[in-house]
Amino acid sequence: MRRGIPAAAVTLGLVLALTACSGSGDDSTGGATSETTAGGGASEDALVIWVDETRQAAVESAAQAFEDENDVAVEVVLKNFEDIRTDFLAQVPTGEGPDLTVGAHDWLGELTTNGVVAPIELGDTAGEFLPIAIEAFTEDGQVYGLPYAIENVALIRNTALATEAPSTWDAAVAAGQAAGTPYQVLIQTGTEGDPYTYYPLQTSFGAPVFVQNEDGTYTSELAMGGAPGQAFATWLQAQGQAGTLSTDITYDIAVEAFKNGESPFIIGGPWMIEQFEGLELSIDPVPSAGGEPAQPFVGVQGFYVSAQSDNALLANDFLVNYVATDEVQLALYEAGNRPPALASAAEEASADPITAGFLAVGEDALPMPSIPEMGSVWAFWGVTEANILSGAAEPVAAWDKMIADIQAAIGS
Repeated sequence: MRRGIPAAAVTLGLVLALTACSGSGDDSTGGATSETTAGGGASEDALVIWVDETRQAAVESAAQAFEDENDVAVEVVLKNFEDIRTDFLAQVPTGEGPDLTVGAHDWLGELTTNGVVAPIELGDTAGEFLPIAIEAFTEDGQVYGLPYAIENVALIRNTALATEAPSTWDAAVAAGQAAGTPYQVLIQTGTEGDPYTYYPLQTSFGAPVFVQNEDGTYTSELAMGGAPGQAFATWLQAQGQAGTLSTDITYDIAVEAFKNGESPFIIGGPWMIEQFEGLELSIDPVPSAGGEPAQPFVGVQGFYVSAQSDNALLANDFLVNYVATDEVQLALYEAGNRPPALASAAEEASADPITAGFLAVGEDALPMPSIPEMGSVWAFWGVTEANILSGAAEPVAAWDKMIADIQAAIGS
């Protein structure tokens, strides 16, 4: 294992930062046991980490190395990923939460608002990550998570059906028609819509979800209203009327159709790739529909430290010196196909052209907003898109109502 920062330096750098934020000055280094509190909660005698099944093996391997080299017990607790955020928010204030948990960067606003996470001290290691990965876990100048993977959608192309990457949406549709396949372009939609997957098409109309500050952080001011948003909505309904896009296309239908060669294109993420075994693929930027760059969301996966951890210094040491290594980052990459957040590991993973393709598209992506207001957006957004696409709603009126409803929800 590479050591980015000596443990002693980490301790010195963290004494002020972590003890002030965690509410605990206890350092339980040495003499730890492997026992944990019931339900996988934190213990002064062991470092407790919550992970899901995908990340379990890689984290357990890093935990074993940490135990062997530091004589510290580590308990890796398996949880359903869908339950982790809710359980972390509920259990940390009671002292029953873990010391560390895996999580997504867009949880950050909710976690800091509720005071359940502590900032971490990366030192020089911060410069070893892809900049967008650190940016995603930063709030008010402090880094709150150790990133390990990034993810974004791109245009996945079956090169046997389309030999060149389309630069515009119309070119993609034309290539699909020329291929003679049942679908020109596949996008998972469903009756509740999918604004995450549709986002690059929306941004190509100049309608990002929130206004960004010059440093890239998000304000709570909506930016997807007005003429750009209305133009996207009008385009959506035109695609529905033309039969290019449909709410009948769920994730499973889209993946199965692409797998069977029923379209040259699907907009999706690296999590789909293992289902396309046998196809010759290329990963390309999402073509612009509105004339501006089609920028998808980029999400970052990482690990948070509990604000109530009695083992905050150990937790930070584990993250900086054991998780922020090529070995662990590549193990996590192999487990989930998401490109690593550590630059050196990302470079090694880029030997795979599929991974390199997603990373290249991600360079121009936008971090998923982690502000609490984002939680008020999704339900209105997806259903409105689906209703416009299906023809159930007039596009401009429905989009304007959606903006008003979101603003009311944010203000409530």
